[in-house]
Amino acid sequence: MSGPVEIRRHDDADLLVGDVASALLDRLEAAQARGEVPQVGLTGGTIADALHRELARRAQDSAVDWSRVVFWWGDERFVEAGSPDRNARQAREALLDHVDVDPAHVHEVPASDEVATAEDAATAYSEALRDHGAGFFEVLMLGIGPDGHCASLFPGHPALRATDAIAVAVHDSPKPPPDRVSLTFEAMERCRAVWFLASGEGKADAVARALADDGSVEETPARGVRGEETIWWLDEDAASAL
Repeated sequence: MSGPVEIRRHDDADLLVGDVASALLDRLEAAQARGEVPQVGLTGGTIADALHRELARRAQDSAVDWSRVVFWWGDERFVEAGSPDRNARQAREALLDHVDVDPAHVHEVPASDEVATAEDAATAYSEALRDHGAGFFEVLMLGIGPDGHCASLFPGHPALRATDAIAVAVHDSPKPPPDRVSLTFEAMERCRAVWFLASGEGKADAVARALADDGSVEETPARGVRGEETIWWLDEDAASAL
């Protein structure tokens, strides 16, 4: 059951990153205090990289037991494991290599030098979620592209209409690299919280379309993801068209 959408505006990207970091640490601490092992979906991009670095900076002073947090990704570029294009590599370098994670709790999408095709990677990632997922994400963090895409679900792309699937291969992405793996809408809606992170004037029109009363998921895929809690974390530039 999806709840209301909340918009949180910040004067600049630094304040946005600080508030998201505080909220995530609080949420992880609360889940662990309930005896749960929270599962988090990470995203990529500039603002996510800044968030990961801020979380690493604060990790020592927080009460989060990082070995009891399970990490996933909403999407991944189907490139070699060592490629700087990998969302997972970005997250490892900024956060995961600097906190006491359990390697068994870090679930990357298989890379192009590990499996033959993006379809194989999507199948393996789906199986991992079935075997090791909790059935929902405590928090799924997503970005939004200037075209309104989220994860690797792009406007007008056939992957938008995937059903009975957890993850799908995406080919001919309008944004390089062309081959990717993405969670489906059906998988992404199984969340206690969906948090969209957007910074910069280049995202303003897409944010406005995603939050407008009218519009289609085909045109603006970010409209298609809602959790029990849905928060849009925006700086003033990203919120400028609202």
